Amino acid sequence: MIKQAIIPLAGLGTRMLPLTSVMPKELMPINGKPNLEYILEECVEAGIKEFIFIISEEKSLIKKYFFNDKFYEKIIKKKKDKRIKKEFSKIKKYQKMIKFVYQNKPKGTGDAVLKCKKLIKGDYFLMLLADDLIINKNCSKEMIKLHKLKKSSVIATKKVEKKAVSRWGILSIKNKKKNYFQINDVVEKPSIKNAPSNFAIIGRYILPKKIFYEINKLKPGQGGEIHITDAIRNLIHKKNKFFGNIFKGRYLDCGTLKGYINSGAEIYKGKK
Repeated sequence: MIKQAIIPLAGLGTRMLPLTSVMPKELMPINGKPNLEYILEECVEAGIKEFIFIISEEKSLIKKYFFNDKFYEKIIKKKKDKRIKKEFSKIKKYQKMIKFVYQNKPKGTGDAVLKCKKLIKGDYFLMLLADDLIINKNCSKEMIKLHKLKKSSVIATKKVEKKAVSRWGILSIKNKKKNYFQINDVVEKPSIKNAPSNFAIIGRYILPKKIFYEINKLKPGQGGEIHITDAIRNLIHKKNKFFGNIFKGRYLDCGTLKGYINSGAEIYKGKK
């Protein structure tokens, strides 16, 4: 049973400047709630019991957001506000579930995941990228269900326009069913001509503990970073099975200013 989730949060957030010069993008509110809390709610509903946040010293506000008890206690003592009490109670529950590791230099998602090696207890764990929100259906729950069925690793995926494949990690597929397929290979940002499909990787992964060994062997790739997709590709080539979960929910990109604005509008629309 998958009970742990890794969430890399150490990125610089340059695509969201100037807003991220004063606030981590993961704490920016979307319809009255930080982006990160949508991710946590999805995970808790899917049965996750522990979160490992990968932050940097520059992202200390994320830790403060979840561990700012004195501030809340002072306000509650003065105001007796039910809404604030409810929010503080929710944050206190998250406190018991969160652990922190640090990645102070931007060396890629593979390096970030490797920082968590000593904290992972089970054979598999969930990893989520906070830029990618999936609403209306619980993607993590769908992935865990597929993992139980196949006893294998799972990557969330959706079809993208063929002209946009060079923006994504693209999956080579086989044995396609209605809502999933086996992954034959992973190609990072291919040209339209070289793309094996138009099924793109979206920021949800169920990964095996053995991936730490593969990451450890990697040399820096594009941009001088260690990429998790390189470790995944190596495992696939060694006959480890990975499946693509074609999720049913609606994908929202919160990693750019335009995407962030659109995400707020979409979530607001869905609650009306």
